[in-house]
Order: sequence, then structure tokens, then C-alpha cells
Amino acid sequence: MLVEPLIADAARWERIVILAPLIVFAVGIAVGVFILLGRGFVQTVRESGHPRLIVGGLVALAGVIVLLTYLGVELPREGG
Repeated sequence: MLVEPLIADAARWERIVILAPLIVFAVGIAVGVFILLGRGFVQTVRESGHPRLIVGGLVALAGVIVLLTYLGVELPREGG
């Protein structure tokens, strides 16, 4: 492709300038996806019969993850 030699020969700041539109586009797509998923989750929680239970469960899960990380627990990896 034409872009690879162009990026390989460019200086560091030129690479950033060349890749800036791609980075902005990717960040915009990621933010848009998170906004849509967040709005859908909030609507689902509001429509559920027990929104406090769902939020409490998520807070408890986050607490367990933080506690296990603080204690240094490592999960076993696949494949040995």
C-alpha cells in the first residue's frame, strides 16, 4: 500500500499528524458505542422491577474485583 512507506519514512510528529484523523474517528466511534450501550443499560434498569438490586449487585461486583485485585489474587490462565 502507499500509506505504509509514507508512515515509515515520516518523522514522529508527522506520523501523529498523519494518524490524527484515524485516532479521532476511532475515539468518536468508541464514545458513541459506549453512550448507546449506557443509555440502553439505564433504560433497562429503570424498567426492571428491582433497579436497586441491579445497581447493588454491580456495586458489589466492582467491590469484589477491587478487593481481589488489592489482595493480589490471580485467575488461572487457559492452556496451562
